[in-house]
Amino acid sequence: MHDVLSRPAPPPDETLRYGAGPERVASVWWPRTGDRRSAATVLFLHGGFWRAAWDRTHAGPLAAGLAEAGFTVCLPEYRRSGQESVGGGWPGTFDDVAAAVDRLPELLGDRGGAPAAAGVVLAGHSAGGHLSLWAAARSRLPAGSRWHSSGAPPVRAVVALAAVSDLTACSDEGLGNGAADALMGGSPAAHPDRYALADPARLLPTGVPLGLLHGSRDDRVPAAMSRDFAARARAAGDTVAAEELEGCDHFDLIDPRSAAWPAVLGALAAATRSTTPDRREP
Repeated sequence: MHDVLSRPAPPPDETLRYGAGPERVASVWWPRTGDRRSAATVLFLHGGFWRAAWDRTHAGPLAAGLAEAGFTVCLPEYRRSGQESVGGGWPGTFDDVAAAVDRLPELLGDRGGAPAAAGVVLAGHSAGGHLSLWAAARSRLPAGSRWHSSGAPPVRAVVALAAVSDLTACSDEGLGNGAADALMGGSPAAHPDRYALADPARLLPTGVPLGLLHGSRDDRVPAAMSRDFAARARAAGDTVAAEELEGCDHFDLIDPRSAAWPAVLGALAAATRSTTPDRREP
């Protein structure tokens, strides 16, 4: 097991509730330097192949490291597969992520953070990378979809780390021992309508700047997935910065002690300088 998954991290400064239910909570680390009102907000969605076995605590070292670098970091929890008794998986996981993205920026602003209108950087690792890309692309969903969003509060950019950016390929390749099928309740062939709404590779262009980082030694999510997604996003008209980090593995990208960390900080810093473009409707 990678050390970062079990390494103790400084506790969050506070916990916010963004809705009813035990999983609709978010840990917050305020920036250790500068004024929190002017600090960029990173809303970070944790990974774990969408499964209940992994919650937001394993991303604590990353969150604390980003706070040390001057970011406001908000780390939401969400229902996951294996929690079907409380609505995890399809569609509850997506309900929670949409609610977190819609409500937490305002709650953070009320607590002294940057105003919601300033926008947030959506970021995520692995399955959380999938969810961050999906959340940024919600304006591409049909207007009648329960998750359709016109882009308020604004997303300034997305930084996706070792992301499961193609949900259909994740299912086809059996990544995470069938993790996509567990999340979606079956395969793309069984539920084509679900995958059409939940796969960011089918919702391009997102209409926001995208940053993709992937380790060349990733044995959980192949780096080729980020390469392919970057090419498709650019062809669709998105602005994409993609980097493959030589010698880095899946978990190096969430470890402040790893060689990947300067690239992660650089990608987030670049994202905070992005200007949110006009949202593109389907």
